[in-house]
Amino acid sequence: MNMLSRWWYQHKFRQTPHQALFQRYQGDELVSLDCETTSLDPHSAELVTIAATRIKANRIMTSQSIHLTLRAPGSLDADSVAVHRIRHQDLQEGMDEREALCQLLDFIGNRPLVGYHIRYDKTILDRYYRRLFDFPLPNKVVEVSHLYHERLERLLPNAYYDLSLEAISRHLDLPVPERHDALQDAITAALIYVRLKHGDIPTLRSA
Repeated sequence: MNMLSRWWYQHKFRQTPHQALFQRYQGDELVSLDCETTSLDPHSAELVTIAATRIKANRIMTSQSIHLTLRAPGSLDADSVAVHRIRHQDLQEGMDEREALCQLLDFIGNRPLVGYHIRYDKTILDRYYRRLFDFPLPNKVVEVSHLYHERLERLLPNAYYDLSLEAISRHLDLPVPERHDALQDAITAALIYVRLKHGDIPTLRSA
């Protein structure tokens, strides 16, 4: 979000709790975030679960994590269940979408968002926040696959790199989760971010 948009939203939401969201973040924390959704189309996908964990310097504060389960959306079908293995019966106690998004907003504030394919997640969240709260998320985003590619590009210009989450994790000697869920993927993205920002990259054994 550019400075003009921030100023406009600050003015629009003046004298409301949301005004602070559009101020420049001055702290030293980031939030790693991941969503499970009903499809791969960010313009129509519906949210199933949302998870986030905070990062402070080189520490991942897993004790300060959230994992929100929403009620089953209408577009949850067999194809989407095959991807994230979350069934209708798993969502019977799910939260109302407004309640879930309020909790997420309280957790992330205006901190930068870290993730793997984070712009996909943010595009979906922006749709929901625009519809329910009349604003998109103002948070800056950090894509861990781009950070990884930039580091390797300096070492091996113009080479081919496998940018899958599993390949990046293996190369950085990080745990590779056997089963993906939103919280595990958020923690994996946080581990990648911390390793790239605060550690050395192991020798690339294969392209």
